[in-house]
This record gives sequence, C-alpha cells and structure tokens, in this order.
Amino acid sequence: MTKNDKILDTAIFAGGCFWCMVEPFDTLPGIKKVVSGYTGGHVPNPTYQEVCTGKTGHTEAVEITFDPKIMPYKKLVALYWQVADPTDAMGQFQDRGDQYRPVIYYNSEEQKKIAEESKKELAKSGIFDKPIVTKIEKAGPFYPAEEYHQDFYKKDPLRYQLEESGGRAEYQKMWKK
Repeated sequence: MTKNDKILDTAIFAGGCFWCMVEPFDTLPGIKKVVSGYTGGHVPNPTYQEVCTGKTGHTEAVEITFDPKIMPYKKLVALYWQVADPTDAMGQFQDRGDQYRPVIYYNSEEQKKIAEESKKELAKSGIFDKPIVTKIEKAGPFYPAEEYHQDFYKKDPLRYQLEESGGRAEYQKMWKK
C-alpha cells in the first residue's frame, strides 16, 4: 500500500426506517457509499418481509463507507444523534417495532469508545428529559436490503418526503435551535 492509497472505514447505524437514514449521511463530504440493509439478527440473509415480522432480530440499518480523514467517525456519530431519537427503544417516529430500534453498531474498539463517550456526553447535555436508550453493540453480518430499497430518497422523492414528515423532520428542527 502506498501513501496515496485511501483507507476507508464503515459505520453501521440503525434508527428507524432505513429509507430515512440514507440521505442525511449520503450528502456529506467523505462519504463513499450508504447502503440500506439489515443487521443484528439471528437469521442469515433475511428478506424485507422476514425482518418486518420482527421475528428475525434484525434492525433496519445503514452501512456507511467513509474516508475518516475527510469525515471522522466522531462526526458521523454526532449526526446520528440528530437523525435518530435516542430516547425511543421501540421504534423511531412513525416507525414502530423492534426492527426500528436505535443501535450504533461498532466494528472496532475505537468506534466503541467514541460511541460510548458521545452517548455519555449527550446524556449529560440535558437536551432530553428522558434517558438515552440507544444500544451500542458489536457489528455482526450486514445484509444489504433488496435493490428497490437502495437510494430510496432519490428513486421516490415524494414518498420519501411523506416518510420524512412523520416526525423525524420535526425532531431534526430541535437540533437546529
């Protein structure tokens, strides 16, 4: 490997419907790819229909491939707190069920440390009047979702706007204050 080779990393976040988790990360500098998929469950290669039953143990999540020199993991975690409600363990906004629970999946001890420190800082900040319940778990296999779920905000912008207006947009306004 030469000095000029870029070393990319991945981050996996779950925070409700993966359709709404792609766009906030996809538009950042240093992001190479954002893939919608499933992780954290016990069934290999699950389908959307299987995950929707809530019986596979998976969350809908996004896997973000990024250049940490341009977009450090710490900044991705900070944005995650702004797009997922860390106080709602059983879903996000209009998305209800275990498959929509908020989880930060780490793939290294460094990511784990950054996520845990960030969670502690958020809890101390007083922004929320409820406890921070987002789990921080070791990443396991990530299964890309079916093609029709990829880049949904680009493929069906009207439906994406409808999904986004289900509470997430109001939540994000809170962070801008």
